[in-house]
Amino acid sequence: MNNLIQQLATIRDEMIDIERRHLAAAGSPHANYTESQRNLLHYLALRSRDLRPLQRELAMLGLITRHVSDHVKKDTTTVGKFTPTPGHIDLAVGDTLILTRGLLPGRQATRDSGSKVLSPARVGCTLPEIFDHVHTGERVRFDDGKIGGIIERVEPERIFIRITQARPEGEKLRSDKGINLPDSALKLPALTNKDLDDLAFVAANADMAGLSFAQSAADVEVLLDRMTQLDRNDLGVILKIETRRGFEQLPSMLLAGMKSSSVGVMIARGDLAVECGFERLAEVQEEILWICEAAHCPVIWATQVLESLAKAGIPSRAEITDAAMGNRAEAVMLNKGPHIVRAVQTLDDILQRMEAHQIKKQSMMRELSLARTFTGNLPGAKQFSIKSSSTGALSSLTANTSLNR
Repeated sequence: MNNLIQQLATIRDEMIDIERRHLAAAGSPHANYTESQRNLLHYLALRSRDLRPLQRELAMLGLITRHVSDHVKKDTTTVGKFTPTPGHIDLAVGDTLILTRGLLPGRQATRDSGSKVLSPARVGCTLPEIFDHVHTGERVRFDDGKIGGIIERVEPERIFIRITQARPEGEKLRSDKGINLPDSALKLPALTNKDLDDLAFVAANADMAGLSFAQSAADVEVLLDRMTQLDRNDLGVILKIETRRGFEQLPSMLLAGMKSSSVGVMIARGDLAVECGFERLAEVQEEILWICEAAHCPVIWATQVLESLAKAGIPSRAEITDAAMGNRAEAVMLNKGPHIVRAVQTLDDILQRMEAHQIKKQSMMRELSLARTFTGNLPGAKQFSIKSSSTGALSSLTANTSLNR
């Protein structure tokens, strides 16, 4: 017990210290935090250490699980257009692909009669600013990670990429497919001039604005400042976490976003998986859920939820489990498809069933049909019921003799 008290005292001191250090770093030592901001800072202090030896005690004290209170887009880079025929580029592991700063039409590699490459395949890039921020050895991903490569050479107008990831039979790269640069520190403006113009329309007609590829607190502050200029401080803001840097900067972005009357987070798992690695996605989305719950910030569970059902009419087994995991967020986003109505109905059924089992991170401890059936079939079985008072305290435990004697 003395060890627990000492540990809790240390954690308490860290919670106080992180407030002081964050205010000093922000240059506002005398500023006041909102309850949600303070709760997030305290949670970050709490989770900055290994709590497994104290897990049971902290849970009993209510320091681990907490409920969420009831209380525009940055430019993305994509592959440019192709010449009409054949409309795609064939790529295989070992091929060289040239990415051009100018939006030259994409074309296939040219080969001689012996299939020797005379000129590598070429594609244009819709965001030429990336050429100023990429370096040799950094990874490049195309089309949601289906095609991967390594930058071998950077020139003022061209980037040479060696393809290192593709199916054995090769891949087809088409126009308008996304380009991800997970290793590159892209220092791009949070909002372009066009974005700022578009926000005037958003402020006049919308209930919320989504900031795609949010990567820093500065990105969020630029958006909030623009909303203040447009007299729409009440406009909801959704931070779309789509990059590794966005994930790493989430606490700072949340603290900045809490200056708004309402802020939420979208776990955009498509780009996020490409950026962080598919094998890390489960861990990354779990950390986002924890941090947002501590910040009292609603979360949108997005990307490929019941996608096979929406598009083909039949879900995969894994999709059902994934949809059920969405119960830990405040909202789930479905993509369009010919069977979208059935997808909505299925999702509603799944989430209603899961709500009886779990809300956010907390198990609701409802009765399990398997346990009820098993115990009910045992000789001399009894039924027990637990009744709680309105305050949640245990008030009575009654036992009734089962009819199945």
